[in-house]
Formats: sequence, structure tokens, C-alpha cells
Amino acid sequence: MYKKVWFVGIMLVQGFISQAQIKVLFDATKAETAGCADWVIDSDTYNLGWAPNGYVNANNWRSNAQRVPSPPQSQITSTTTEDFWTGGISAWGVDCAKKGYTVETLPYNGSITYNNTANPQDLSNYDVYIVVEPNILFTTAQKTAIMQFVQNGGGLFMISDHTISDRNFDNYDSPVIWNDLMSANSVQTNPFGITFDLADFSGTSSSVVAAANDPIIHGTAGNVTKVQWANGTSMTLTPTANSSVKAVVYRTGTNSGNNNVLVAYATFGSGKVVAIGDSSPTDDGTGNPNASTNNCTLYNGYTSDASGNHQRLLMNATIWLTTPVLANPEFNLQNAAISLGQNPIDAQQIQLNNASMVAIDRFQLFGLDGKLIDSRTIDSSDLEINISLAQALHSGMYLLKLFQGNEAVTLKCVVK
Repeated sequence: MYKKVWFVGIMLVQGFISQAQIKVLFDATKAETAGCADWVIDSDTYNLGWAPNGYVNANNWRSNAQRVPSPPQSQITSTTTEDFWTGGISAWGVDCAKKGYTVETLPYNGSITYNNTANPQDLSNYDVYIVVEPNILFTTAQKTAIMQFVQNGGGLFMISDHTISDRNFDNYDSPVIWNDLMSANSVQTNPFGITFDLADFSGTSSSVVAAANDPIIHGTAGNVTKVQWANGTSMTLTPTANSSVKAVVYRTGTNSGNNNVLVAYATFGSGKVVAIGDSSPTDDGTGNPNASTNNCTLYNGYTSDASGNHQRLLMNATIWLTTPVLANPEFNLQNAAISLGQNPIDAQQIQLNNASMVAIDRFQLFGLDGKLIDSRTIDSSDLEINISLAQALHSGMYLLKLFQGNEAVTLKCVVK
């Protein structure tokens, strides 16, 4: 009989990053409040907006998000409503604060840098960087900073909108801007294996992949069963460019392969990326109080559309992005596998398929009741571990802790 053990969660044990330390940065440097958009978590003042001729319009006031939202997020409780802050995506920001994350905004005059100690909002100071429908191209230096941020362990949330959605009239819309980041940067071409399609469509899709342990579809924020696009776009995936890229929601069907993808995610270097093709799911229906005078109608896509699925989707994705792949790239468990073999029947075989695993020097195996099943030092040159047990492991949940020096990683696994 052959049984497999599937990993359903990874956490750093040594040097674990607590939720209180996690910092989430929402971008407001790329005209995220142009047109009728208001993709900021909070704004206390308002700037003149862009007119079609490229000049400011005295009757067109736009949200001017500040770095720290107010009132202070320390006042947020489990019952705080999204109108605690004033922004079109304040519900998302409030939900992040309820998780214990520190949330900030990179204001319109902020700088996108990486490892620039002179910039207090340098991306290296944050765990997750969220950009909802950018309307200005990233500069060469900014693209390098974003790519290095992800490559070195950051989490990037890329949210696009439909084609021909140029809200600030500079001839660039979000699908083009995101594709430019991924196709014309100094780090790697098509690093995430994701390309946004130049499309515009609306509709509700229940074409969610059947993956019981998927962190985006079945994460701690709840199960996602459908999404609703209100003039959004899709994506095309290229696994040959990034073998980790995965589609979890399709426009139609769940066997569409690499086309017509609505929600996707990938790892790159030590970091992670999530991408969706519509900004409407982020909109909480409130925001700039001048919206009505600017002939703008706000819609609640965050909790009303798709029966609350968007809230669960965005929070599952955010939570996943906050979790490091691994602090040390040489301590990489992504391709590890555990199997239960027959010869002998009481042997639990741990197969370490990644050559970088040779650095592991000991392990511990626990039942979820906390009972230690086995613990011992291993030969660092072994890629296969045979654990002698009084009896074979039964189907159920186990914890496997692998050690490398003073660093440890715990895998939550299911024996099937």
C-alpha cells in the first residue's frame, strides 16, 4: 500500500514573523484615484484631478491619500466597519488591520525604491506591496525595485482592469502597465509567467479549480466559490517562464489550461505574487465624498458582489503573500515529498527531492496531539530518510519539523 503525505501549510519556527510585525503597503503613486477610481484605503485631503487635456480640473477633486491612515488603526476592533477610514478600498485596509497587520499608503509623491535607506517607505520595510489598477508606467528604476522586492522575499499583489481603461489620459492603462513591468525590466523577462490580456468583459464565474488545500481558494479567510467581473480582463499564463505559476479561477471551465485565467499566483525567488484581472472586487462602494459631484457612482464589489467571495479571495491572497516562502533559499522545502512504503510496512520514508535539502541535519515528527513520534539526527548527505516506527502511520494529520542549524521549518501534512 502506498500513501502520500500532502503539505498544507508552512511556517518559520526560528525567527517567525508575527502578525504584529507584518507591514502592508498600498500604492497611491500611480494615479489610483484618477477618473472615478478611488483605490486608496484612506484620505483626509483631496487634490485637483486630471482633465482630458492633461491639466488639473478645478471641479475634479481626487483623493490625496496620506501615509498613515486616520483615525489610528490601533483603535480598530473586530467590529469596526469600513467607514472608519475614507477610501474606495478602506474595507480591505480595515480587514488587514483586524488581522494585526500594519497598513500604510505610499502617497502620490512617494518613492518606489528597494534598499534605499534614505527612503522611510522603501519596499524593504514592508512584507506586502498592493497596487490596484496603476495608471502611470513604472520607471526603469521602479521596475527594478519591485522585481528585487519580490525576488528577495516580498509579496506583490497585482490588480489590473480592462483594456482601454486609461483614467488619467496618458495613453497607458493597467494591463499595459503591468505587462510592461514584467516584459521590460532589468531583472528577468516574464518573471512570474503571467501576462494580462487586452480584454474587456463582465460576468460571474464559478470556474474555481478543485484544490482542497489551495491557500487562495480555501485559505483561512474562507472558501472562494465564485467571482464577479465588472469590466475586467483575463490573463494568459506561461509555465515555461515560471513553473510555479498557477491558475485558480477561470472565466469559463476549470480545464482551460493557461488561458482565460481570472486569478493566478506564483513564487519568484524568495517572494510571491498574486494577480487578478479586475479592480471592481476591491471596491467597497464608499470613498471620496466628492464622487457624486464628479458624476461618479460607487459600487460595493468587496462584500456585495459575488456574495462576499471577493472579501475572502482578497484576504486569503493577502494572508498568503505575508507568509515567507523561506528565510534561507538554501533551506527550500517546496519540492519535498513524504511517502509511506510497504517494505518494511513499519517504515516511514521521507523523500527529499530537492538537492538543496542536503543541508538538513535533524528532524522531528509529531502527531497533532503533540506527541513526539520520532526524532533524530540524520546524515546531511542523505536525501532519503527511513523512520522505523512501531506501526505504520495511519491516515491523519502530522507535523514534520526539519532543522538546519538553528533554523527550523514546520510542515503541516496529511497522510492519505
